[in-house]
Amino acid sequence: MSPSSPPVLPAVATAAELDLAWASLAWLRALTRPVFVGEEHLPSQRPLLFVGNHTLGGIVDVPQLFFRLQRHHGILVRSLGEKAHWRLPGWRRMLERFGAVDGNRDNAAALFQAGECVLVFPGGAREAFKRADQRYQLLWGERLGFARLALRHGVTVVPFAAVGADDVFDVVADQDRLMQGIVGEWVQEVGIRPEVVPPLLKGQGPLGMPGIRRQYFAFLPPVSTAEWGGRDDDEAAWAVRRQVEAAVQQGIDQLLAMRAADPDADWKRVLGRKAVKGLGRLLAEATRPPGEEG
Repeated sequence: MSPSSPPVLPAVATAAELDLAWASLAWLRALTRPVFVGEEHLPSQRPLLFVGNHTLGGIVDVPQLFFRLQRHHGILVRSLGEKAHWRLPGWRRMLERFGAVDGNRDNAAALFQAGECVLVFPGGAREAFKRADQRYQLLWGERLGFARLALRHGVTVVPFAAVGADDVFDVVADQDRLMQGIVGEWVQEVGIRPEVVPPLLKGQGPLGMPGIRRQYFAFLPPVSTAEWGGRDDDEAAWAVRRQVEAAVQQGIDQLLAMRAADPDADWKRVLGRKAVKGLGRLLAEATRPPGEEG
């Protein structure tokens, strides 16, 4: 392939494969009972760049976000993935079937040129592998890549937020702690970047199983890049980044407040109410006079 040739994008799953994957995740939807708000903010034009917060691990909420966009809005979003994923052949293949590509500039340009919608987590691995005291924090550092990308290609940014998945696991040992021991020595020896070393996790459920938490998602008003006329310098990039970052933070705060007010947020409350109602029905049956129908 010559230097000027566009990259060949990996093929995504067929409609039948997507339907099968959707059906196979019914148990996850039943347990997490996802709530989506702000879908009226999704623009009709294409392409779009979706930008949001990366939850701990990202394995609980990302599939639900993917299928919500695909099945309800006809958007098969293409994620720009961390390069480390592409060192694992089987895992890489699965990610590619569900829209992900190696997150480099050439692949992003090819996706936009093809009219595809793209998803990026500016916090990357650092935000996915956050410390225990960093739940729902945006760890974007000084990164401007997504803003330059949107400006360069003149695409509209759709900020989104997710809440719930940061409370499925507890961080037993974060990257900093792991890197101080034998894991750190091994990482340095094999040349792995420290920021892609996952923390040691323990589920918040019984016996260390993953905790069951309701998932909440918010789409925020889109951020247009048209006013910058294709500029992707620092001034324009920081302006776009600040606007998007503020929107994502607003979405996180909104969802945390929604969860706090939601009587169905915790399975314990749901099961508790059902148990009380069931006990009430049993007591009513036991104390009903003979011959009286319910």
